[in-house]
Parts: sequence; structure tokens; C-alpha cells
Amino acid sequence: MKTGIIGLPQVGKTSLFKILTKAKVEGGHSRQEHIGVARVPDDRLDKLSALYSPKKTTYASVEYVDVAAIGQEALKETAFLTSLRQVDALIHVLRAFEDDAIPHVGSIDPLRDIKNVEFDLMVSDLTQIEKRLERLEKDLKKGRTNDLEHEQALLLRSKEALEKEIPLRELEMTNEEKKLIKGFMFLSQKPILYALNIGESTTLGTDLEAAVSRWKLDEVAHRPNAGATAICGKVEAELAEMDDEEAAEFLGSYGLNESGLVRLIRKSYELLGLISFFTAGEDECRAWTVPVGSKAPQAAG
Repeated sequence: MKTGIIGLPQVGKTSLFKILTKAKVEGGHSRQEHIGVARVPDDRLDKLSALYSPKKTTYASVEYVDVAAIGQEALKETAFLTSLRQVDALIHVLRAFEDDAIPHVGSIDPLRDIKNVEFDLMVSDLTQIEKRLERLEKDLKKGRTNDLEHEQALLLRSKEALEKEIPLRELEMTNEEKKLIKGFMFLSQKPILYALNIGESTTLGTDLEAAVSRWKLDEVAHRPNAGATAICGKVEAELAEMDDEEAAEFLGSYGLNESGLVRLIRKSYELLGLISFFTAGEDECRAWTVPVGSKAPQAAG
């Protein structure tokens, strides 16, 4: 399961990817995608591991894809679109920090950036739907089938939602309807997590907790298949260089029990509709990734 990291230029998107996955990524404005894996922190697995002292402990993981800065021009590039369509969910990194050393066009306004990027995603989907509807009309003239009629009706409903600026992730669909348009891999249909990248402060713990409300993201965060969290990229970069004991002490100085990065990984795992199923023994303690709602026999299989 892949999670795509998107964002406008100079928001800290690639820096976040590097910290998340510990991947070596060269600087500069590369158009190439970067892929890395981050393990999902889990206290329950840690406790099982402490209990069994296994030869090996295996955590669940999330694969992250860092694509180039998003925008209408980027969404016209075949390689960019292909990378983005192949992910299962999105993390939209939003700049919520002030730094004169890092240029930024206009004021810092995460809500405006959300609307602009969402609009671009919807325009891309709408273009795709309109092209498919043209082909469907020709096919229906040659011969009508239930499958073609159902697809046309669903695409027309999707088109209507997009024209009203409603992303497809908010459109109610049956499981059959989801299967019907799964192949299109619509961008605005993907679950999305908004990640506010805030500045460092002496009250960071409080600031992280208050960030979603402060930047007026409560409403968008509670929409269907969406969520929001906050991180401080600068502090996360420092934490990445420390051992566990140093990191715990450093976090404690801000009144934090865990880093924003841990919450982000956990939230992106949940956003993908995944949970962990545990096996434990002397050889290995392991968190297996299964879809939420799985029955125990399915998970065991």
C-alpha cells in the first residue's frame, strides 16, 4: 500500500519524506519520484517483544512516494500523473511556518493551499471523465449493455460532483460502484491527510495540538476520507539524528511523549484503512497488515 506525499514548492515535503523513510535524496528540484518505507510504531508490538524476547521483531510498514511539487502544469505530465494515480492515499504537506530564508509566494495560508491543490486534482479528474464519457457515448450507440449504462450513470454523477467542486472521496458509492471506476484511479477520490508543517517554538507541544484549529482546518479534516495532523519538520530533522534516549529527553523538554512524525505515520496507516494483526513467539513477534474489519481467520490466513 502506497501513500503519496504532495505539496506546493517550499513546504518541506521532500524533507519530511527523507525523515520518514531515512532515504538519501539529493537536493534540487528534481521531477523524479522517490520511494521509501517507514515502519509503523506500535507500543503493543513493543510489549509483546519485551514479553517473548524473540530473535526478530517485525513492524508493519507504510510505503511513501515523494513526487515533484504539484500544480496544473505538473498534472499535465504523464510521468507525474502515473506516479500519483498509483498511490492509495495522499499526504498533503502544508506550509505553516515563517522562514525568510525559504522563499514563499504570498502569505502563509494552508486553507488556501488546500483549496488550490484540491481544485487542480478535481480538474484533472474532470478532464479524464469527460474524455471517457465521449467514448462511452460512441460505444452506447453501437450497442447498449448494463455495464456501459451503469458506468455512464456513475461518471455523470461524478462529473456533477466535481463541477460543484466536491472531491470524489466525498461521493457516496456502493462497493460495486467503487469497483466499476477503480481503474480510473481518480486523484480526488483518494483518502487525504493534511500535514501542517509548523515552526519551532518553546511551546511546541501546545502548538502542535492547536495547529489544526489555529489554521482553521477542523472542517476539512472532518470531511469523509480526510484527516489532519501537525508536525515540526525542523524538530523532526533534529530528532532523526538522536538515539532513543536523547530523543525522549528532547521531546520531554517540549512537553511531548512522542514526535509528530509518529502520529503522522500512524494516521497515514489508519487512512489507508489498515490495522495490525499480531503473532508472537520466541522466533518472531510480528505486526501483519490487514484491512480494517478483517475477521480473525482472514487475518490469520
